[in-house]
Amino acid sequence: MIIDAWIQHPTPTFLGHDMFASLRRWMGITHIPPAIPVETTLAMLDAAGVDRALVSAWCGDRGWLLTNEHVAEVVAAAPDRFVGVGCVDLRDPMQAVRTVRACAERGFRAIRLLPWLWGLPPNHRRFYPVYVACVEAGLPFCTQIGHTGPMRSSEYGRPIPYLEDVLIDFPELTVVGGHVGQPWIHEVLSLARKCPNFYIDTSAYTVSRLPSELVGYMRTSGRRRVLFGSNYPMIDPAICLKGLDELGLDDEARALFLGGNAARVFGLSSG
Repeated sequence: MIIDAWIQHPTPTFLGHDMFASLRRWMGITHIPPAIPVETTLAMLDAAGVDRALVSAWCGDRGWLLTNEHVAEVVAAAPDRFVGVGCVDLRDPMQAVRTVRACAERGFRAIRLLPWLWGLPPNHRRFYPVYVACVEAGLPFCTQIGHTGPMRSSEYGRPIPYLEDVLIDFPELTVVGGHVGQPWIHEVLSLARKCPNFYIDTSAYTVSRLPSELVGYMRTSGRRRVLFGSNYPMIDPAICLKGLDELGLDDEARALFLGGNAARVFGLSSG
């Protein structure tokens, strides 16, 4: 089973946002269609042999880009393929807590917030009520680590000290750091070895571009700590998986990377 730990089902407004100009350039997007049906995203999953994908909502300091309602509609269109990942508005801390609880009640399996989208590090006080609510609801907290592709600062993706503070303050919180963590891969791996509830997903990277240090970790002691992700529509999952055989993963490590770890972290069926 292959589980993609990070995708979006985009809207035209989302794809056309000014901050994604660099991503559109990388992706070669010159035309944004007036509508993007769910079938388009399902076709991309099918082309890669992806069985299930965690589809994310987005909210930042200027409001919602992809709402939780949008995600719920996508999941409802193909509940055997899509898994909801909610988001919250940090501008209203109490409502953010209520939103976490509402996401859990509607069957979402995680909460994702992107510190760079808020211009705040993950150890900022605005995030802390969300961490408490995630622990209480039994939801993993997903975030981005490493440099930022969109035209925003990468500073908030530094693992140490920002994310390290969170992992120390909330040892019961399961945290999934997406986008690998370059150029701070050594900090990422040090946190993974130090904090047993910290995981890494490879979204936004093709497997052929993964840092050698991460690949070595996946082959050995970190085989249960790294999840496959694509960050579709930035990269199609089939493109992400090209070169998988060249990673040198044994059968167990490969199965865990492609789906077993995500199934365990997000409480999904692996069969």
